[in-house]
Amino acid sequence: MTKWERLQQDIVECRACPRLVEWREEVARVKRRAYRDWTYWGRPVPGFGDPRARLVLVGLAPAAHGANRTGRMFTGDRSGDFLFAGLHRAGFANQPHSEHRDDGLQLKDAFIVAAGRCAPPDNKPEPEELARCAPFLDRELALLPARVFLALGAIGWNAALVALARTGVVIPSPRPTFGHGAELPLPGGRTLVGCYHVSQQNTQTGRLTPAMFDVVMARVHALLAGGA
Repeated sequence: MTKWERLQQDIVECRACPRLVEWREEVARVKRRAYRDWTYWGRPVPGFGDPRARLVLVGLAPAAHGANRTGRMFTGDRSGDFLFAGLHRAGFANQPHSEHRDDGLQLKDAFIVAAGRCAPPDNKPEPEELARCAPFLDRELALLPARVFLALGAIGWNAALVALARTGVVIPSPRPTFGHGAELPLPGGRTLVGCYHVSQQNTQTGRLTPAMFDVVMARVHALLAGGA
């Protein structure tokens, strides 16, 4: 078994947070009417993408009827529709949609992780739950040759900062705050970049538009190409 296979197995089998286990399994049992014929995943969701990726996107947690249903990050919901359309435009995805685990989607030079691996009630994981998930993020980052970390939202930004600090990176004090388009240069020519989360709350209100996302992705390309 490879390190990636062992890590994914450890993530999927995790039952460390009783509140999240109860919630994710209840959602999978009760289901949403539109998905009553689905067999929900109902377990923690591992990262997804190119294991040689230089771009790592750090999200929040699986959506109850998205990744908690399909078993793949940002798959089967409106957030994923927005995200993968944008990654496709930027050349990081081979197709602009993500419906289920076997739909042919592939990422190139990009990998998606999350601060939390179980769908939380109200999309709000507790700090102690994120802390229990943190070792999974550490193990993923240790296996990826990341040069740009793209944090989707403030929780993703903070999770990335804390994970980087655990590797020995000295984070400035006071800790840099999240913002759309914010950048934090890191040792080794790496960079942490902020982007509003691709949630419906942001994309349907115009807080985050496709054009805004494209600007961030253009900056990601420049950073990967060695631009200042």
